Amino acid sequence: MQIPHTPVLFNEVLEAFKTINEGYIIDCTLGYAGHSEGLLKQNAQVKLIGNDQDEEALTFSANRLKPFESRVIFNKGNFENVLERFKTYPIKGILADIGVSSLQLDKQERGFGFESPTLDMRMNQEQTLDASYVVNHYSQEQLEHLLKEYGEVREYKKVASLMVKNRPFNSAKELAHFLASKLHKGKIHPATLVFQAIRIEVNDELGVLERLFDSIEAIQPNNCIVAIISFHSLEDRIVKNYFRKWSKSCICPSGVFRCECGNNNALGKILTKKPIVPTAQEMKQNPRSRSSKLRIFQFD
Repeated sequence: MQIPHTPVLFNEVLEAFKTINEGYIIDCTLGYAGHSEGLLKQNAQVKLIGNDQDEEALTFSANRLKPFESRVIFNKGNFENVLERFKTYPIKGILADIGVSSLQLDKQERGFGFESPTLDMRMNQEQTLDASYVVNHYSQEQLEHLLKEYGEVREYKKVASLMVKNRPFNSAKELAHFLASKLHKGKIHPATLVFQAIRIEVNDELGVLERLFDSIEAIQPNNCIVAIISFHSLEDRIVKNYFRKWSKSCICPSGVFRCECGNNNALGKILTKKPIVPTAQEMKQNPRSRSSKLRIFQFD
């Protein structure tokens, strides 16, 4: 069995969970199970719930984690629902590596890459909405909105207009090459932020992340470490804001003269004042880790 490269911030994730010696760790985004395998080796007394909405990922990981099969539960589904399903379990760790997995990126037929022969981008291949529908059927106003909000594309009006006037596009390759021919070439490929915006729309990535946090907040698992890896500013902002909210002791409105809430409302503490980022060596070995950020919170 050929094992893919080490997942991003691997050592840093192991460090985050090293003190856990009982209960379950949930890997919300199992992927190739790189983080999960490392955690199962390191935390010998811990059991693991491996969650992914991608059937291919679950099949691969079940094979990879066979030596630990008595300690692993596999769950197929979007990670926004995994906490609700396992809320009665003693959850002591929650890991989520947000974004597209290497499994999805590496397979051209999944439609995420600039050379892909399809225009798909679905993380869950059972859902109906795909990139082809977004690109070829959304109105110009809808495209402008998602390019501005999800891609932070500076020339979002121009790009939306170009896409509408020149569609249909039949593959990611066709769309990427078209954008490269029409847009200014900077440090990154001209299609990078456009693809990001389409992918976020197709998979409702920001909404799913917020609902994951809401589900964690609803349960507030005792003495649980939450570690989230994000890959762009929109995700990182959500992570940062929820962790700040959870760590607030006083929740009185800003205009209140004297604290009336008891000043004891913190659910736990933030363990990372600044996000943990990959080392120069890791970025050199794995360019995909370049924009990753790890933030960690611990519930009381």
